[in-house]
Amino acid sequence: MDEQITPASSYTGGKKDYLLGLLAGILIGLLLLPILKNAKPSLFDALKLFIVPFFALGVPAGLVVSSFIAKKIPLVWQLAKFLVIGVMNTLVDLGVLAFITILVANDTRHASETTWFTLATLVVTYYSLYKAISFIVANINSFFWNKYWTFGATKASAPSNQFFQFFLVSLIGFAINVTIASLAFSAVISTGSFTVAQAGLIGAALGSILGLAWNFVGYKFFVFKK
Repeated sequence: MDEQITPASSYTGGKKDYLLGLLAGILIGLLLLPILKNAKPSLFDALKLFIVPFFALGVPAGLVVSSFIAKKIPLVWQLAKFLVIGVMNTLVDLGVLAFITILVANDTRHASETTWFTLATLVVTYYSLYKAISFIVANINSFFWNKYWTFGATKASAPSNQFFQFFLVSLIGFAINVTIASLAFSAVISTGSFTVAQAGLIGAALGSILGLAWNFVGYKFFVFKK
């Protein structure tokens, strides 16, 4: 039997891919602006005119580079799009969370009470509720971008519970992220060679890498498998 050869166009991209990359870059830049303004006003003032153009040009340029690498390693093309969506999704999560927080900032009841409800030993704060909402919105955004762009799924091939599968994989990925980050933080800080901030960054990096790796494998081989 002849070996099936994957067409080059399937992993080197086309006009649609680069236009979507341009759109994703613009959205990333726009979403980053209010977050940066709240987190680091001085840096925002210095870079506000350059952020959107930088990502609008940078994302398509990165996709072009990925397309050349993908001629040797085809998986790189899908992975590049997945990482672009991952960045955008993180900013959607943070942006929605910040927006909700601003909306309720003047609510004196929410400002004076941090606990939403208590069930046995489980205490759910208002922040937990807001974070859950932002996580769900971000996952809806991620679902459509990954389905139709990263993995090129079609409506005809989609099972009725596909979004539930996607959300389940994402939830497990989130648990892996938090667990690995927490374990790594404890292990690094126990050496006495790093500050709390440094240990936190190392833990967050390891957690994010393994969480994203799980999500990519889960989406590709379970949710959007062909």
